[in-house]
Amino acid sequence: MYVVEAKSFGGPEVLVATEVPDPVAGPGQVVVDVAAADVMFLDVRLRGGWGRDFFPVEPPYVPGGAVAGVVSAVGEDVDPGWIGKRVATATAASGIGGGLPIGGYATKALAKAQTLVEIPDGLDDVRAAALVHDGRTSLMLAEQARIRPGEWVLITAAGGGLGTLLTQWATAAGASVIAAAHGEMKLALAQRLGAKVALDYEDPGWVDRVRETTDGAGVSVVLDGTGGPIGTAALSVVAPGGRFLGYGNAAGGFLENPAEYAAAHGITVRTLLEMTKDDLDWQALGRRALTEAGAGNLEVVVGQSFPLAEAAAAHTAIESRTAVGRTILTV
Repeated sequence: MYVVEAKSFGGPEVLVATEVPDPVAGPGQVVVDVAAADVMFLDVRLRGGWGRDFFPVEPPYVPGGAVAGVVSAVGEDVDPGWIGKRVATATAASGIGGGLPIGGYATKALAKAQTLVEIPDGLDDVRAAALVHDGRTSLMLAEQARIRPGEWVLITAAGGGLGTLLTQWATAAGASVIAAAHGEMKLALAQRLGAKVALDYEDPGWVDRVRETTDGAGVSVVLDGTGGPIGTAALSVVAPGGRFLGYGNAAGGFLENPAEYAAAHGITVRTLLEMTKDDLDWQALGRRALTEAGAGNLEVVVGQSFPLAEAAAAHTAIESRTAVGRTILTV
């Protein structure tokens, strides 16, 4: 089969198309004929050699943690009724402690039967692939944030895949969203999706604008997908008694040592690691996200897609911060 491998750790140029044997489904696994594969920021970081203590991949390997396509074969102990069904799923290589050599940048991918979600009518493969991780994660974050009508909610990295979904969930809950992102295209997108205010966080005065917007009171909730200095600045505008949920590191690092400031102001801080330790029904969250999108109640923003052979260009788009929403490879 045709795959794109990371031949070594390095820049996008290490992603090279090649042929490898077709995968064979083991116990509890299926083979998916891939129609669309998600390209994550995590893929980019791993390709550069980051995170090997948690994601023990070694080149050569095929990146990709999520795909959509049709089940073509099943392994032992898997219901053969899955064959021929259109599914969205994490790949068997996905997740902390993964490290299988074959991910989703391929014409065929392995997946665990327990992660399969059937794609509803009305939802295409590209948008389904984009929702595999972001759909369930955005719902989890929105629910744990306990967003209430009338609250001000600040969403950083609002132009990314998770940010665009969170803007819609928060708006649907009756909150007033302040979207923070960089670039006119992302800011305009956030407002189209329901944000009342959109701010460029490379503007030195953006934090002051948040305070002005909320009449000095600050926001009730921050959903932070950036971490680093932007996340620290976002924490500073949370109202006493508010909630700060940090789930990303797009700015180059997770928020560090927020406990002292948060405790002094009565702010509840939760990190992604803490939130994912909870007893969560990820399958139910994933099905709900796909169902809402298929019914037209949730817009899935795929800002750019590339043929599988152009995976390097997809990585370049993400690294250059020009990507909007999700980035998808098509087969």
